[in-house]
Amino acid sequence: MTLLSRACTAMAAVLTAAACVGSSPGSAAGAPPVPAPTAVSSDGGPAVAPGLTGHRPCPGQPDVTCADLTVPLDRSGAVPGTLKLQAAVVGDADAPRGTLLFLTGGPGQPGVPFVPRIRARLPEALAQYRLVMIDQRGTGGTAIDCPALQKEVGGSDTVAPTAAAVTACAESLGRNRNFYTTADTVADLEDLRRALRVPSWTVDGVSYGTFTAAQYAFQHPQRVRRLVLDSVVPLDGAGVLYEDSLGHSAQVLRTACREQRCGFDPARDLAKVVRRDGNGVGVFNLLVIASIIDPKLDNPRYDILDALHASAGGDRSRLDALVTGFAGSSGETPADFSSGLHAATLCADSRWPWGDASAPVEGRERALKRAVQRIRPADVWPFQRETAGGQGIPRTCLPWPASRPNRPAPGDTLTMPVLLLAGDRDLSTPVEWASQVAAAHPKAELVVLEGAGHSTQSRSDAGARAAQEFLLR
Repeated sequence: MTLLSRACTAMAAVLTAAACVGSSPGSAAGAPPVPAPTAVSSDGGPAVAPGLTGHRPCPGQPDVTCADLTVPLDRSGAVPGTLKLQAAVVGDADAPRGTLLFLTGGPGQPGVPFVPRIRARLPEALAQYRLVMIDQRGTGGTAIDCPALQKEVGGSDTVAPTAAAVTACAESLGRNRNFYTTADTVADLEDLRRALRVPSWTVDGVSYGTFTAAQYAFQHPQRVRRLVLDSVVPLDGAGVLYEDSLGHSAQVLRTACREQRCGFDPARDLAKVVRRDGNGVGVFNLLVIASIIDPKLDNPRYDILDALHASAGGDRSRLDALVTGFAGSSGETPADFSSGLHAATLCADSRWPWGDASAPVEGRERALKRAVQRIRPADVWPFQRETAGGQGIPRTCLPWPASRPNRPAPGDTLTMPVLLLAGDRDLSTPVEWASQVAAAHPKAELVVLEGAGHSTQSRSDAGARAAQEFLLR
C-alpha cells in the first residue's frame, strides 16, 4: 500500500546483494469512519474556522507556496496539543476547474515533496486546476519517529517487524497513538478545505490515499466534485491478509514468462521453492516491490523469473540474494516515510480477524491462526496460506496495544463520479480490490491498465492519461 521510495532504494540494495554472490548483471465497499468530534476552543466553545499561516516558497520549489495548517491533536479536546501540517498550493484560486487535492499513500508518506512529480505527470489537468498537497498528520514535519521499527521495515507493508520494535513504537507514542486514524486525517482535510475557502474540490488519492479520499467523500459527499482512486485499497479496511495478492502472483509471473518466452512455469517454481525453503514472506515481499518498480519483471539486471527457476532446480544463490536485498533496510528517514505512522494508522483502521483496534492483545494470535486456516489453499497458490498470516501487516498489528478504532460502517455509496485505476500487474493493491469497489458503487468507472503496476498516474503514461481525461470531462 506504500508508494515508491522504498522500492527504488531496495532495487539498488538488491543489485549490490546479488553481485556479491556472482549473479548475472542484470515500498470498503464501506462507509465513513465514525466522525471525529468537533474541535473545541480552550474555553469549551466551538473552534474558529482554521486558517493557513506562514506562507512561503516551498523548499526547492520557488513557484509553489507552502503554508501551515494548525489542527488539534485530539479533536475531543481531552488531550491538549496541536499539530502544524505543511500544505503546498500551486496555481490560482480561480482556476477554471477549481481545486484538486492530491493525496499520497502509505500511510506514512508526506505529500509536499511529491508536488513536482504530480505536476510533471498531470500537466494538462493542472493547467485547469489549482493543485493542493499536504503532509498528513504523522508525516513530514510531524513525522512519528520509531527508530527500531523504521530500521526494520522502512516503508514496507510485507516485511515482518519484531514484536519488540512494534511495542517500543506504541509505548513511545503512549495515548497519542489514538490520534493518527484516518478519521483524524479526514477532519484535517476538511479543515484544509475551509482554510482554502473553497466550497468543494476534486480529490485524487493513490494507494492508501484512496482509502483516505473515499472516507472523506463518504463523510463530506457535498464537498467532492469528482474522485480519482488509483491503486485501490479496500474501502472497508479489509484485505490485511493479502489473499488476493498472493493468488494473483501466479498470473503476474506467468504473463511475464509468456511475454519473455521463458520456457518454464515460474508459478510452479515459486510453489516448489516456498514449500521447500519456508521463505514465502520474503519471496512475496520481493514480488510486491518488483510489481512497483518493474511490473513486467523484465529487467535483466535482477531477473526474478530465472532466479526462481534456478532455485527450484537447486541453485538458491540468486533468489536468496534478491530476497535478502529487497527485505533489507532502505534507509528512509521518518520524514521520508514514517513506519510509526504506518503502524498507528493501519492498526487503528483495518478490519482484523480478532476484531477492531480495541480488541485486547491476548487472543489475537489465536484468532489470526483460525483465519489463516480458513483460507482455501487454492486461493493463495502458488504461496501457502501461512504466508498470509506471516507477512508484515498482521505481524505489525498483533502486538500493537489496544487503541481507539476507526470503524468504517457498511452501507454508504460514493455519489459523485469516480474513476478507479488499477494496474493488472500490481501486487501491492491487486486489481481484484478495485473490481470489488467498482461493483459496489454504481458511479465508479474502472480502468485496468495492461502492463502497469502500482501508482498508475505516477508510473504509467496510460494511467496519467486516463486520469487527466476524467479530470477534464
